[in-house]
Amino acid sequence: MSHKRSGLLPGLVIGLVAALICAAALGAAVLFQGRLPVALTAFGNGVPLSLALSLAIALLISLSMGAVRPRSGILPPMAALYAGGAVVAGQIAGSSIMIGSALRGKGTPADLADITTDNVRAGLPQALSLYREPLTETWPAWLYIAMSALAALMLVTLRVARVRRAQRTHAAEQAQEETQEPEYRAPFEPAQSPAHKPAGDLFTPRNPAGG
Repeated sequence: MSHKRSGLLPGLVIGLVAALICAAALGAAVLFQGRLPVALTAFGNGVPLSLALSLAIALLISLSMGAVRPRSGILPPMAALYAGGAVVAGQIAGSSIMIGSALRGKGTPADLADITTDNVRAGLPQALSLYREPLTETWPAWLYIAMSALAALMLVTLRVARVRRAQRTHAAEQAQEETQEPEYRAPFEPAQSPAHKPAGDLFTPRNPAGG
């Protein structure tokens, strides 16, 4: 089966574009979190908000990949990879700029002028070191990655199964229609029913020869 019919190549391309967009959006959310309401970012130490963003990333990537009516079984694990990777990239990008800006003496809140390659290079080592800390300290970051990847895997798996089932049903209906032979009728031939001899009544004289 070709990539076009299975939706593999379009799904991979669209999923990658969606993942890059989601990573940029999450990085911006991390960088500009100081501009958000304190009640929102402080609620549950920010875990509910981060989980919601991770699930939104999974949903957007799944909808993008599902729009091509995919049938390939490769797409669900790729969707999980895209979603988890988008969360990681967003966390690292936003944290790198924020840390680099702080190391270079810039105060908060962050603004667009902080998005520079110098800030990324300055903050990247420390941002990456966050993933090497003990799991007891970094479990929220890994939780966001796992939730996004798992949600994307489940959503795209359901979409692939639904598309396959619909196409099997359509193929079965076509095969059934092809096996049914249409009734032959000559051109301009009206439908006729066999002639029936009218039943005689009591007052109709019988044919003496017929008895």
